[in-house]
Amino acid sequence: MTMPINLHPQYITNDNGDKVSVVITMQEFEDMLEDIEDLTAIADRKDEDITSHDDLVKELKADGTL
Repeated sequence: MTMPINLHPQYITNDNGDKVSVVITMQEFEDMLEDIEDLTAIADRKDEDITSHDDLVKELKADGTL
């Protein structure tokens, strides 16, 4: 996940010196998009039932898969 410390923003200012836009590298932008996609997937799955690793192994052994 991209942390703010890893970003190297360049700011565009208006005539008064107020920041109006920001420029980041394409790699930083793509990393941020990937992070957003990951967070969206996590949020979408937050209500799903979960199975512990131990329970999964027990289940697979019980049905003969393992």
